[in-house]
Amino acid sequence: MARVQRYPSDLSDAEWAVVEPLLPAPSAHPRGGRPEKHARRDIVDAIMYVVRSGCAWRQLPVDFPPWETVYWYFTRWEQQKLTFRMVDALRAQVRAGEGRDPEPSAGLMDSQSVKGADTVGVETRGHDAGKKTTVASGSS
Repeated sequence: MARVQRYPSDLSDAEWAVVEPLLPAPSAHPRGGRPEKHARRDIVDAIMYVVRSGCAWRQLPVDFPPWETVYWYFTRWEQQKLTFRMVDALRAQVRAGEGRDPEPSAGLMDSQSVKGADTVGVETRGHDAGKKTTVASGSS
């Protein structure tokens, strides 16, 4: 049975099926510890609500777990670089679904050239041939 979405930011069942295995296992304390009080999916939906709506943590609607709990999970998962792993997994899934290699073979970087002031010494200047301009060191 499909889960009812309360907010547009809630994950669909298909999205949850991809995200759930990427979440770290609940931390097991050597002496047991207390089981998690809130469902992981509710935590993720609450984080998605904050990200998509731009609201402050303290403004989470009351049908989510307490904001302090959601924020605690968010900071721990960010320290573990979970967001990067999720993006990588979701990108691979989309690419595979399109019949492409799950791993990209090329990347694209954009840059900005910043003109060097007259007071910048010649030894620290560069030249952007594409834009035909002299640039400050470190810009390209």
